[in-house]
Amino acid sequence: MGPALLHAFLTRLIRQGRLTVTDHRGRVREYGAPDDSVPVAIRLTDSRVALALALRPDLAFGEAYMDGRFVIERGTARDLIRLLMRNLQVTGGSLPADRLARYFRPLMLKLHQANSARRSRRNVAHHYDLSDELYDLFLDPDRQYSCAYFRTLSTPLEVAQLDKKRHIASKLLLKRGQRVLDIGSGWGGLALFLAEHYGVEVTGLTLSTEQHAYATERARRAGLSGRAQFKLQDYREETGQYDRIVSVGMFEHVGVTQYDTFFQTVHRLLPSDGVALLHSIGRADGPGLTNSWLRKYIFPGGYSPALSEVLPSVERAGLWATDVEILRMHYAWTLREWQVRFANNRDQIAKLYDERFCRMWEFYLAASEANFEYWSGMVFQIQLAREQHAVPFTRDYMVAEETRLLEQASGSSARSA
Repeated sequence: MGPALLHAFLTRLIRQGRLTVTDHRGRVREYGAPDDSVPVAIRLTDSRVALALALRPDLAFGEAYMDGRFVIERGTARDLIRLLMRNLQVTGGSLPADRLARYFRPLMLKLHQANSARRSRRNVAHHYDLSDELYDLFLDPDRQYSCAYFRTLSTPLEVAQLDKKRHIASKLLLKRGQRVLDIGSGWGGLALFLAEHYGVEVTGLTLSTEQHAYATERARRAGLSGRAQFKLQDYREETGQYDRIVSVGMFEHVGVTQYDTFFQTVHRLLPSDGVALLHSIGRADGPGLTNSWLRKYIFPGGYSPALSEVLPSVERAGLWATDVEILRMHYAWTLREWQVRFANNRDQIAKLYDERFCRMWEFYLAASEANFEYWSGMVFQIQLAREQHAVPFTRDYMVAEETRLLEQASGSSARSA
């Protein structure tokens, strides 16, 4: 029954590109039509994997690849995922599990997104308290683990990540001596950038013990401990007052049931003339659910929201959404760079963990890239304020500030050359 169900599923799905499947008995079937994309061939290694792939492709493709229950004999995991995602986009289809999940979405969201402070700490540790060396092997030296900002397709990753920090800073209207809160401060790159370039006092919050230790040591080495401090603390526990609040790549872990709490906290911590900037992965196709495999193995408790799920909580908190920007494709290009670096250092990563871990992360990075290129993934930046007069009424100041930062960096490079 398994091979027949998988055959029916792939026959309906694959319209573009060529997929060849060899079952565990050596029978070969081909799907789709050859085009200019890389043809992909996989071989199933046991008698039960076909049924799993047909019934729960959202979960089973990732699990089977991790466990070696199918082997890619032509192409790569990235080629396979791009082929599947491209055809899902073309057919406008959805996976069987997706159609069933729609009926139970409210209940499933409550179960998956119940991110209490204790659960949030556990979820963060699952992903971010991995080996320091792992992240050094595929991220840029600043360890920016969020969407870069590519001014051109040829921009190096290191420059694109620096441009991301400049882009964010341009929206914060920073002044020397201001107090800034960085919710989800990661390894400290953005906080240190703001402290160094603007003379502000930054407090970073993280739930990762590894990130907290790393960021604190970075501040000490940079001589910025007096202007940048990091706390191992949940944002809901913060009681200070801050002129500016920024959060990058953390909102995806807040949980839908906590959105009201998040924005009420931002409102509570800002003065009347305060400004905040939220940078988050989102989805362009409306509310949904996190992919089952991604939720189980990579980001437990994680969810990328639609703007229609976010803005009502902004409104209920009494905040102005003073500016909204959608970044399209920038994360796909970021993930492509991460995959190249991961592949170049794969042997070292396998020594840190094992082959199964490498296949898991290859699948995660490739699936994420395909989501931003072929499906509904995007990144949004929302500028927030308690009062409409807190920011200028045109966007010219953003362009002017980014230009100033770029010219400042260009001048520094010229002087050091």
